[in-house]
Amino acid sequence: MPLKDILVHLDASPRCGVRLEIATRLAARHGAHLTGLYVVDLPSPDLFYGFPSAFLDLQRAEDIVGRMRATAAEEARRMEAIFAALLQREGLSGEWRLMDGFGGETVARHGRYADLIVVGQPSPRGETDPPADLPVATLMASGRPLLIVPFVGSFPVTGQSVLVGWNASAEAARAVAAALPLLAGARKVTVLSINPRRDLGVSGEGNLPAADLATHLARHGIAAEAVHTVADDISEGDVLLSYAADIGADLLVCGMYGRSRAREMLFGGVSRSLLAEMTLPVFMSH
Repeated sequence: MPLKDILVHLDASPRCGVRLEIATRLAARHGAHLTGLYVVDLPSPDLFYGFPSAFLDLQRAEDIVGRMRATAAEEARRMEAIFAALLQREGLSGEWRLMDGFGGETVARHGRYADLIVVGQPSPRGETDPPADLPVATLMASGRPLLIVPFVGSFPVTGQSVLVGWNASAEAARAVAAALPLLAGARKVTVLSINPRRDLGVSGEGNLPAADLATHLARHGIAAEAVHTVADDISEGDVLLSYAADIGADLLVCGMYGRSRAREMLFGGVSRSLLAEMTLPVFMSH
């Protein structure tokens, strides 16, 4: 299925323009409708009630939230103008949405009507835009694939050299299926299995999972190279990012949270390490 609806989450962060450019290029490449979603996530004035009156001084909670809302509205107007200019420059179909609500919950609700959701990786330096839990909350609640753009780096090309992290899981299969429009347009596709089990191959004795996926992709007209590697001393997430750098990949495709999110948070895992350390845009599905 082609990408015909792309939603990009927009905010006031310095990196917002980078993911907007990526979303715009994807929409232009696929002839997709581009929706820019700006979410104003402000506390209710009720949150301030109960504090000692000295804390609020003479200002009422409504005044505080009102000033926050005025600032958010000004930032949203600035981004709306940038968004509209990009649509006009590229001759794209698109729309602007300004919504109140909780970040991940609101993006997920709107994203259910899109083929792809583009969001930013939260900064580890503690900035509030995008919210720290937005990518995971959107991924788990939307039922749609995400393209997450790192908080550092420039990405003038996305999807020409694609690395697929393949472990034969249901999550990885969903990610590959959703990424087929991107894989079909790539110049180079590499399928990497890390510490593969031969019993996960399906097409015959001696075959391995990456080779079987490459065969499947070939039936879609996608020429993919299958690679298998063994890594005992570093995490699989680090292997994926290192291999992506080695081959010059500009996009990583993988499934996320194959085991419970709570267990990953407690013990670590590929999903958690990729979300924290990504060095290139990551297309993921759950």
